[in-house]
Amino acid sequence: MRFHASLPAVRRLLGRAGVAALLAGAAIVPAVAQDSGPIIVTGTGLPDTPATPAYGTVTIDRETITSSASGRLEDVLGNVAGFQQFRRSDSRSSNPSAQGITLRALGGNASSRAQVLLDGVPMADPFFGYIPFSAIAPERLARARVTRGGGSGPFGAGALAGTVELESAGAETLGLFSGEALVDHRGETALSATVAPELSDGFAVVSGRWDRGQGFFTTPADQRVPPTARAAFDSWSASARLVQQVAPALELQLRGLAFDDHRMLRFAGADSSSQGQDLSVRLVGRGAWQVDALAYGQWRNFTNRVISATSYALTLDQRDTPSTGFGGKLEVRPPVGGGHTLRLGTDYRRSEGDLAEDRYLASGAANGSRFAGGVNSTLGLFVEDDWQLGPVVLTGGLRADRWSIRNGYQRNLAGSGAVLLDETYADREGWEVNWRAGATYDAGAGVQLRAAGYSGFRLPNLNELYRPFVVFPVTTSANPRLGNERLTGVEAGVDWQLAPAARLSFTAFDNRIRGAIANVTLTGTERQRQNLDAVRARGLELAGEVTQGRLALEGTLALTDAEVEADGAAAALDGYRPAQVPAWAGSATVSWNLAEGARIAATLRHVGRQFEGDQEDDPLPAATTVDLFAQVPLHGALTLVGRIENLLDEDIVTRNGGGSIDLGVPFTAWAGVRYGF
Repeated sequence: MRFHASLPAVRRLLGRAGVAALLAGAAIVPAVAQDSGPIIVTGTGLPDTPATPAYGTVTIDRETITSSASGRLEDVLGNVAGFQQFRRSDSRSSNPSAQGITLRALGGNASSRAQVLLDGVPMADPFFGYIPFSAIAPERLARARVTRGGGSGPFGAGALAGTVELESAGAETLGLFSGEALVDHRGETALSATVAPELSDGFAVVSGRWDRGQGFFTTPADQRVPPTARAAFDSWSASARLVQQVAPALELQLRGLAFDDHRMLRFAGADSSSQGQDLSVRLVGRGAWQVDALAYGQWRNFTNRVISATSYALTLDQRDTPSTGFGGKLEVRPPVGGGHTLRLGTDYRRSEGDLAEDRYLASGAANGSRFAGGVNSTLGLFVEDDWQLGPVVLTGGLRADRWSIRNGYQRNLAGSGAVLLDETYADREGWEVNWRAGATYDAGAGVQLRAAGYSGFRLPNLNELYRPFVVFPVTTSANPRLGNERLTGVEAGVDWQLAPAARLSFTAFDNRIRGAIANVTLTGTERQRQNLDAVRARGLELAGEVTQGRLALEGTLALTDAEVEADGAAAALDGYRPAQVPAWAGSATVSWNLAEGARIAATLRHVGRQFEGDQEDDPLPAATTVDLFAQVPLHGALTLVGRIENLLDEDIVTRNGGGSIDLGVPFTAWAGVRYGF
């Protein structure tokens, strides 16, 4: 049941995806072509609907995205209070499988409960659900929009805790050529280049990025042993994008992405790798009948080697985890009039993957193998309508998903080759129906009121169902009988434009996930993924921005009371805060645009105390960091860039396994040049 990407397979998928999208678009081309207005090729999706503000959002512009101290996308998104990865590590010093993201403290394990979309394509790994942040270069983006909450709606199953929408930059923004070359004080490098020519009735973008370095010691000095190694990293990604007009008011968008990422964690030989190739084709019609037709394919693989923290020998080699993700979406907005914006659509995603791993004794002798995998899929139908009534905008929608979990299996062999376990699991399928509704009211004097309620669901991913993992000294086993997670939530807020250059936003929310999947302790060092009764998170979110001339201050703050509701085997967890969830987090950035192309920015970020374990044990202390960024023009489009991560060299504890500690990025100073930014 293995699938390895091959050139013929890629060509076949591109052909099928292109035919599917072209057929979907062809059905409405005549209606689209009736619009004889000016043709504008943008390379984006359909415009936001009138009720988008009903679900509280934070939009990050390109200048902010390209001005972070680390140059990493997860660092940029981390400035939105309520956004978090499972661990505090970034995509240079963490295991890729720990890079699942969530919002509003609705965590509990490393899977993503928020949907991340790049030009409409879900980016979560088909097997694990983690986000390949090292493959998404910030300099390729035009903006990012984070919606905390909001349910599934038109964004697909899996948008449980919210949605992160990433939009690629076009040729007009990027210019013909742009590039960057930086080096830090440890000798690590970050190189990127983009070529974006305008072609006929559109444009092309070709971009590449390469990051490499020896890394830093994640292990504190007093816990290091001779096999202790730095968190070395070596990753590259390349993307190509073509946007062309194919008919009046109809635009074709093709995108390809390839990446390869290698990292080392804690000990020499504890290597992990992730690779991927993505292809997508999209038709966007901007006529009277608006349409967005998308098809995509993803091929991914992951490897991981576990080194014992006592014998320092290889104990587990997860040598092969190939997976594929195929899917698409069709959304149509007919011109119904009467102040209505109607959205009708369907989407589909299929994820298939297999795991092959070998176990070893401390002596190096083989100790058996495990093979496991399966296929998950969802097929959704949705309808949503926004209705403008003067100062009031009402919105409501329904979504129905047909889901399936199929072909699950596990085969466990002893070192001798004898069969210890050979199981296949019964196929499961069903329907999930979800809804969302909201309203905004323009109260005048710059005040907008909003309220929303919603529901959503998430399938357990293949990783949760079939793959165990070890983070010494704890072993966490999979659970092929996991059920779906289901969310219901409400929120209300106010957006206040105090002055043309001053804005304040406030949101109160109450979200609850029934059947939340968490890593539940069975014995001292044994855990298993299980469905809890629920995880409930209630809290407040604040955001503000003020600009005075060339000086700007912006910040966000999230205060969250999250707790587990549990009985039965997990009753001991009842009332506890979910693992890795802080009670509060916030950030503030002050920036000064001295002149054209010159910018100085400083970011203060605080993350409150968290717990490593599900029983509020092994605490991760609160951490406060300061980052700096500066850019000064040298000549024409050439600029000098300086960046400092963790200026105060704060100890950021990212893992605490019974006192065995991992640390996040220490003080790191970067310098280099940019052209065309």
